[in-house]
Amino acid sequence: MNRLDSRYLNLLDLIVQLGADKSDRTGTGTKSIFGAQIRHCMCDGFPLLTTKKMPLKTIATELKWFLKGDTNIKYLHDNNCHIWDGDYEKSGREDGELGPIYGKQWRRWGSHRQTNHILNETKTIHPGIDQMKNLIDGLKNNPDSRRHMVSAWNVSELDQMTLPPCHYGFQCYVSDGVLSLMWNQRSVDTFLGLPFNIASYGLLLLLLCEETGYTPGNLIGNLGDVHLYNNHLDQAKEQMNRVGYEDLPTLTLSNVDILNGEFDFELKDYQSHPTIKAPLSN
Repeated sequence: MNRLDSRYLNLLDLIVQLGADKSDRTGTGTKSIFGAQIRHCMCDGFPLLTTKKMPLKTIATELKWFLKGDTNIKYLHDNNCHIWDGDYEKSGREDGELGPIYGKQWRRWGSHRQTNHILNETKTIHPGIDQMKNLIDGLKNNPDSRRHMVSAWNVSELDQMTLPPCHYGFQCYVSDGVLSLMWNQRSVDTFLGLPFNIASYGLLLLLLCEETGYTPGNLIGNLGDVHLYNNHLDQAKEQMNRVGYEDLPTLTLSNVDILNGEFDFELKDYQSHPTIKAPLSN
């Protein structure tokens, strides 16, 4: 079995065996541990679990949405992506907006728009800070900097967000022409969410390498409240009984325009066990 699946299954087992019973905002209940790390060397292949089939097209669509700076659910729906539907429906909003979540913070941190209700027009007062552009510029021009960071945790806007960021920031590191990425995550839905997060940040790392010319290195996730929802325990145990494939797939990119959230990809040699369905907890 490949090392990524092995590490992931070990994390599932740790939660099942040692997790504390906790309540949560959804009312579902969880088994939870505090503090874990998942590591993957991109030299081992693209980080897509093989112990259950993963929908990479959906993962890529969400990442494009973030990179575009979009926060409206319309783009996701237009591309048959529905992973944010539950949070949107729970918000009670009808304009498609999810608030100043990931895309806004990555691309327009601190931006401000003002509406003139008499003229019925809205104009930008401050365009905000494009953290992604600054990150790419820094990686290219000052690779040894320790400030290659992007944050989605804007304290002043948390109350306007449909859901405050679970994966709230990431940092990049360059050494000898090799680019590594580490993300930090406060809340980890280990059965459904974490496999998405691993693949999404793996894809982001490849995109950054494509843009900067570096070689992909290590992908690292620092995980806070690492939990299994009580209605995912049976599914997690089913996955733990599977043996992952020896090799991970490879992924190649083309037509990359990262700051416009555009890219094409080709996934090769992906072998996996069947999908395991589980309910979303929103």
